[in-house]
Amino acid sequence: VQLQASGGGLVQAGGSLRLSCAASGRTLSNYNMGWFRQAPGKEREFVAAIIWSGGSTSYIDSVKGRFTISRDNAKSTVYLQMDNLNPKDTAVYYCAADAMKLHLGAFRPTYWGQGTLVTVSS
Repeated sequence: VQLQASGGGLVQAGGSLRLSCAASGRTLSNYNMGWFRQAPGKEREFVAAIIWSGGSTSYIDSVKGRFTISRDNAKSTVYLQMDNLNPKDTAVYYCAADAMKLHLGAFRPTYWGQGTLVTVSS
């Protein structure tokens, strides 16, 4: 499957962005999907994941209540709605597909999309 992320940009603290990840080549419902991010000088970290059916989600603590992951399998697209952004959210965001479809705590990317840059100014 090929993944194409979009929607990044520059936003002021407290603002919102919605990232999209469009999949092609395989049916999206074959995968659990996730978002990761990598801030300058830091390792890539897990942000959020959603099970193949959309019935379960998982988030890191720092984004709970601010970010929402969702998916539309008919449109082969996964979204990350990011609200109340703060400068610590500045990073390149990557979408990923997990073909194993285990529980979300065992999310392991099988495929990566290219990143989209999110910059939050104070």
